[in-house]
Amino acid sequence: MNKKDKDSIPIQALLVPKSILRTGKILNWISPLLASRFAARMFLTPFSYEMPEREKPMFEKSKKTRIRIKKINREIMVYEYGQSDKKILLVHGWSGSGTQLSKIADQLLAKGYSTVSFDAPAHGKSPGKRTILPHFLEVIYHLEKTHGPFEAAVGHSLGGMSLLRTTKFGLKIKKLVIIGTANSITAVTKNFANNLQLGPKVATLLKSYFDKRYGEDLNNYSGAVSAKGVKIPTLVVHDKNDVDVHYSSANEIAKELENGELLFTEQLGHRKILGNEEVISKIVKFILE
Repeated sequence: MNKKDKDSIPIQALLVPKSILRTGKILNWISPLLASRFAARMFLTPFSYEMPEREKPMFEKSKKTRIRIKKINREIMVYEYGQSDKKILLVHGWSGSGTQLSKIADQLLAKGYSTVSFDAPAHGKSPGKRTILPHFLEVIYHLEKTHGPFEAAVGHSLGGMSLLRTTKFGLKIKKLVIIGTANSITAVTKNFANNLQLGPKVATLLKSYFDKRYGEDLNNYSGAVSAKGVKIPTLVVHDKNDVDVHYSSANEIAKELENGELLFTEQLGHRKILGNEEVISKIVKFILE
């Protein structure tokens, strides 16, 4: 499969093993409820991949520290890239890592900013097999206390959703940038079920299962819901050819922001956008203004 073909396929669909797809199909044939429980386990399990070459310089040059977040009893890897009192927090997306935003970190470093990022539980170099959005939130709150304060924060995909939520509930930053961020948790579960080649019934059962398990409607964590409480200048970046998260999410989130700005791109998708020099320059300019 060439690179162009890969860019047209959601990352989850690319990374999911064929054995998982076969198992899901069999369970769905037996019982959609059984398939939804299987999907729930997979939903909490990030897919791993080999670190791309472009991320290795940041990984090698960063100060790396493993710390334990007592509130969630999980251990994470933290990356401190550069040395400056002006710090930017970087938050990766699902199945990503603390070096995923390395090209953004490079340009920030050139402008005199250091960055702090992390491998979320069960991601990258952090131990564990499963994790969930609230774990991202607790890591962010913890790092603000131990590695902050932060001038601004940049989040990709689920990282953006996490930053919207934490900013609404007390993360003290001056600027926020979110990239390829989903609005609806319902849409996220639907897309996940589709990527596992399961039906809409399984997606509905999956969302219902998580609501009951965590004792609340998880749509409370959706991007636009959190955006209603975010008052700081926020740049919402999204590509119109993003096959992982439809760009309508950007419009829905920006509509609820008190001080939001939209930046749409084309032909960069969900992942290539993170390395585009023009986009990164605009992000850095937004943070510096």
